[in-house]
Amino acid sequence: MSPARVVAFGGGHGLSASLRALRHCVPELDLDITAVVTVGDDGGSSGRLRAERGGLPPGDLRQALVALAGDHPATRHTAGLFQHRFAAAAAGPAGAGGGAGDPLVGHAVGNLVLHGLMELFGDPVAALDHAGAMLGVVGRVLPMSCQPVGIEARVRGADPDHPDEVSTVHGQHQVAVTTGRVEALRLAPAAPVACAEAVATVREADWLIFGPGSWYTSVLPHLLVPGLADAIISSSARRLVTLNLVAEKETLGLSLADHLDTLRRYLPELKVDMVLADSKAVGDPVAVERAAESLGARLVLAPVAVLDGTPRHDPAALGAALVPVLGADR
Repeated sequence: MSPARVVAFGGGHGLSASLRALRHCVPELDLDITAVVTVGDDGGSSGRLRAERGGLPPGDLRQALVALAGDHPATRHTAGLFQHRFAAAAAGPAGAGGGAGDPLVGHAVGNLVLHGLMELFGDPVAALDHAGAMLGVVGRVLPMSCQPVGIEARVRGADPDHPDEVSTVHGQHQVAVTTGRVEALRLAPAAPVACAEAVATVREADWLIFGPGSWYTSVLPHLLVPGLADAIISSSARRLVTLNLVAEKETLGLSLADHLDTLRRYLPELKVDMVLADSKAVGDPVAVERAAESLGARLVLAPVAVLDGTPRHDPAALGAALVPVLGADR
């Protein structure tokens, strides 16, 4: 039997948790894992590289690669190097040292490596495949588009002094930290070209996984790329949504049922087979179950959070919950 082809969509820490969970499934299930990653980041190291040199923001791509890195000691060391972030250098004997104006401060080594590879190859997919070989990646990492995108939102109450005023918030970082309520989301350009390799992988997939992660800035953007949205709808794959544990700043005020409703709002044709939620974080299971059913899905509850009380998914627990779902009918 051929491996089950699984495609996980997202970005940042949410996608990383999903990919690490899928890695935990591998001893029990034969999986072919592909991450399709958002390319809208404009903050931190990625934002600086994007503004100063152009090209795709590498941070979310780097995190996905590291999450799928192989277990050989050499590749684990390389993964650690990719995650290393430059701090201000200590002053030298002559008073020289890093600090204000130091161009390396705040950059992750992996971001610089990925940006260099993309310049060298002139093709983000080839660059990511090469980086994947460096890290012994179990699977593949692809961008949702080979062109960087902007994320914009119409937000009510972005200015606390004018809570009823609706304004446009520009940029992934600003949308992520807004204190207002997001009422509409769009990309700039409005119809970016989907990565051809990502489209082909989605069409051939057995499972498509959405979430967890920042809903407006990591999960929903995939549904706004026309070529990718078409592939998601037309794919014969089964679809799974993993819900967040708590609302983030950008989704403050949204219930878990509301999170599911936004998927249908931005891609009305989307049908889902399973919705996975933490059994303690689900709140009102009846409302979430109804929202899942409106997408055609069955709600599955499982303990998938870390045990220290922080709102983070435990990759091992999430993987254990995914095994019976992904292994069904195989």
